[in-house]
Amino acid sequence: MIYNFLRVIIYIILFFVCIFDKKKREFIRKRFSQNFNFLKSENKYYWIHCSSVGEVNLTDSLVKKILEKKDEDILISTFTDTGYETAIKKYSANNRVKVIYFPLDDYFLIRKILKIINLKGLILIETEIWPNLINLSYKKGKVFSVNGRISDKSYKKYLKIKGVLKSLLTNKIEKYYVQTEIDKERFESLGATPEKVIVTGNLKFDIELQNYSFDEKEKLKKEILAKGKKIFVAGSTRTGEDEIIIEALKKLEDYLLVLVPRHLDRIPKLESTIKSMGINYKKFSELEEKTNIEEQDYKILIVDKMGVLRKFYSIADVSFVGGTLVNIGGHSLLEPLFYRKTPIFGEYLQNVKDIAKEILRREIGYKVKNSDEIYEIILKIEKENSKEKEIEEFFNANKNVAEKIVSDL
Repeated sequence: MIYNFLRVIIYIILFFVCIFDKKKREFIRKRFSQNFNFLKSENKYYWIHCSSVGEVNLTDSLVKKILEKKDEDILISTFTDTGYETAIKKYSANNRVKVIYFPLDDYFLIRKILKIINLKGLILIETEIWPNLINLSYKKGKVFSVNGRISDKSYKKYLKIKGVLKSLLTNKIEKYYVQTEIDKERFESLGATPEKVIVTGNLKFDIELQNYSFDEKEKLKKEILAKGKKIFVAGSTRTGEDEIIIEALKKLEDYLLVLVPRHLDRIPKLESTIKSMGINYKKFSELEEKTNIEEQDYKILIVDKMGVLRKFYSIADVSFVGGTLVNIGGHSLLEPLFYRKTPIFGEYLQNVKDIAKEILRREIGYKVKNSDEIYEIILKIEKENSKEKEIEEFFNANKNVAEKIVSDL
């Protein structure tokens, strides 16, 4: 096979590169020196291959559904170090889920893994096309492409090697579960059999969070002494964002700002900043414990407790998602949407670009650059009709994606 002949040449080049590059040497060592004996199990496996941390996160619902609905164990392989670390953190406590570094499509290592595990199926997340992985897995079990997508840039590249891909795409992959009709058309044009390509929506949007009753929400409002004020929740904020949000707050009347910093170790600095601005504030822990509280009016609540952001989103009149006004890349835009709140976010969206693009296309969220724009958008949200219907349509278009896929495996 030409592919594996070319890999031999690449190995020779890598050998010399690794002599002089410690970082690359460590990268190769982690992937080629793994002990796979811990994979031995009486159960069959679904092997889920993810590229990086993004794919590991988006497979949450898929992994949960397989564990819930199927008897098979799960093997997760990741290409990147951060993907591996994220998977270990998520699943190390679950003895039905094993995690390895992807062995860079090495024929012998993949064959070794497949001799150890009893493969039921290989699940490729998004557009992970690895010839050895697909060819060898096809001989042991079924191969599925899940959350498939082909970007404009990738499509142009794939068209150039259509002849090479056709055999893999036509004969070796059992089903393609793709995100959109455009992705379906592109997979088919590259060689996938039309009846094998199914539009299921995007796994990233397939979330199910805790719902809160009317009484629970009213209790929280009473606990934070909202007293009929509109509630502006800024979630997962990062250094450099709080000041911008507070500047917008200064222009608003009858609003309570709920600041939920991403990291609690920033709270002393946050308190110092708010004091320097001469604004009254309280901490959530004080209100919760009913310590050191007075009934005087205050403008900012600092949430100094983990795990309550979603509950605050559920009572918000306005929501902002942090990590987007500074170069972090954004946190979950889906959480406020799940509670039917229109999210406001900044321009740094590299971690959530697909979701942000769809939100903006459907006009169920707003992108801003500074405090003036935050203020203007809040006034706009106050005046416009509820977006609940549009948000409902957004979730319905991507509902139960994992359920649809797992029922078909």
